[in-house]
Amino acid sequence: MGLASVAIIGRPNVGKSSLLNALAGKMISIVEPTAGVTRDRVTTLIEINDHYFELVDTGGYGIVDTDELSTHVNSQIHQAIQNAELILFMVDIREGRVPLDEELARLLRKANLNVIGVANKADNAMMFPDAAEFTELGVGEFLCVSVKNNLNKTVLLERIGERLSHLKNTHRPPTPTMKLALVGKRNTGKSTLVNAMANSDRVIVSEVPGTTRDAVDVRIEKDGQTLIVIDTAGIRKKSKMSDSIEFYSYVRATRAISRADVVLFLIDATLPVSQVDKKLAHFICQENKSCIIVVNKWDLAKEHAVTGDYEDYLNRELTGLRFAPIAFTTASQGKNVQSLLDLSAEIFKQGTTWITTGALNRAFDAIKSERTGSGRRKHGWPKFYYATQLAVNPITILMFVNNPKLFDENQLRFLSGRLRSMLPIPEVPLRLLARSHRSP
Repeated sequence: MGLASVAIIGRPNVGKSSLLNALAGKMISIVEPTAGVTRDRVTTLIEINDHYFELVDTGGYGIVDTDELSTHVNSQIHQAIQNAELILFMVDIREGRVPLDEELARLLRKANLNVIGVANKADNAMMFPDAAEFTELGVGEFLCVSVKNNLNKTVLLERIGERLSHLKNTHRPPTPTMKLALVGKRNTGKSTLVNAMANSDRVIVSEVPGTTRDAVDVRIEKDGQTLIVIDTAGIRKKSKMSDSIEFYSYVRATRAISRADVVLFLIDATLPVSQVDKKLAHFICQENKSCIIVVNKWDLAKEHAVTGDYEDYLNRELTGLRFAPIAFTTASQGKNVQSLLDLSAEIFKQGTTWITTGALNRAFDAIKSERTGSGRRKHGWPKFYYATQLAVNPITILMFVNNPKLFDENQLRFLSGRLRSMLPIPEVPLRLLARSHRSP
């Protein structure tokens, strides 16, 4: 039996995402006054007195989605309900009982679910009596809370703990061995790939660009190991972002890159590499992230392209990621998905390699005899004397040199390439730091 799931259910704009953020103690779901921001199931791990459960945020029940995704959103809600051990049925005490609340209550009663009623936006005790009308929904009394004012959050956590106290499997789940962030411009197939990896309809897949808005963490098992796959919103030019939702989605996507161990950078094989692709590749390079370039929808392009030629094309267009391996997938058919996960594990292994000081300095000794510059410079030749590794993921190497100023971007790029070819880290970024050998 997996970890207990607690799903937050309610109509649009009652404060579900705000409640998840409040109980988690950090910003996870995007919170906006616009109805229908949340579409997928957004999850986070919650701890109460050394006992753990998974809290699930869902889309607004009965939402009329502007992108005609209402059916998909409701499907995600129903899946959350089916998988939940406990339901937090959330209503808006200010607006009172409305037909959508009644419809949702009938659904919960029919399924005979364990329910805690939560009346949100009760900003002061004078509003508490107004919650009495919700008892007529037939799911018990409603606890008055104010997510905005942090009112009764502790009481709600205590009640959740009481309702889950009979469960045996409440220990902390295994720490993920690897986090994979799927990033790319809109409609490259990120959500389809996530579902193929999870072997379930974990996130909404649609031809509508911009379907995914939040960064959605999906926990999967592979060869006895726990992985976190992060689905992110599709990125497009900042000048074309139509609203604050898109901006927050962009921020979540870039944060996903920062916290990932390996970035799966999706390229649409049916389209030429765009400026958005190049800027995203540049950001991945800036973050010194291990990366796999995933050419998706290859089934639609392979008749017009040769694999080797396409790899050369990507190396020309995405120069900063020449070290990154390239994988070809058809996520909609599940082709090469498992091999992509295997490759991710290999890249993660390379990125977390500790190189012995002896092996590292033997590699530098071999490089000393090679050309390290285009000509004699004003301050002399760049020379290095000793090197040691400081960190992994990214592999960070400190070089003791004659003059750090001589080790410019070209020098560091040359050294990185040679070191990758000589050490067991051929497909991951290197971060090289130069310090004067005379420094204390």
